[in-house]
Amino acid sequence: MEAMEIALIEAAAAAQRGDVPVGAVVLDANGTVLARAGNAVEATHDASAHAELLALRAAAAARGSARLPDCDLVVTLEPCPMCAQAISFFRIRRLIFGAYDPKGGGVEHGARVFDAGSCHHRPEIVGGVRETESAALLKTFFAGKRRSQGFRT
Repeated sequence: MEAMEIALIEAAAAAQRGDVPVGAVVLDANGTVLARAGNAVEATHDASAHAELLALRAAAAARGSARLPDCDLVVTLEPCPMCAQAISFFRIRRLIFGAYDPKGGGVEHGARVFDAGSCHHRPEIVGGVRETESAALLKTFFAGKRRSQGFRT
């Protein structure tokens, strides 16, 4: 199964738990899945429990290393500034993401963490992979939230 497909499955599972539907997968140099996760902010009451951080932590723990220089991170949404900084610290080789996030992104939008002079490592970046599917999960989730709060969509 393709890595982005796994990330989309993780995102859908996050939505089922009531979390924003974002999923992430860490692959080693051979394309083997080291870790996968979906957002768990609401489920764990932890504002830092973003899919990227959960997957990166699990992959590092599995490897027994704080850095993952030969690994790729596949995520359904452009990482926020917090996650982009973590990606830099984990020394991820390649970041592949689905939907762009003009409001909260930290890679192509907003803080543009990897372009900052203080950034220690810039991964290769590939955006827009299965963007339509990734964005659709988010749009459906937030439309449901608005409906449940009495707003028309």
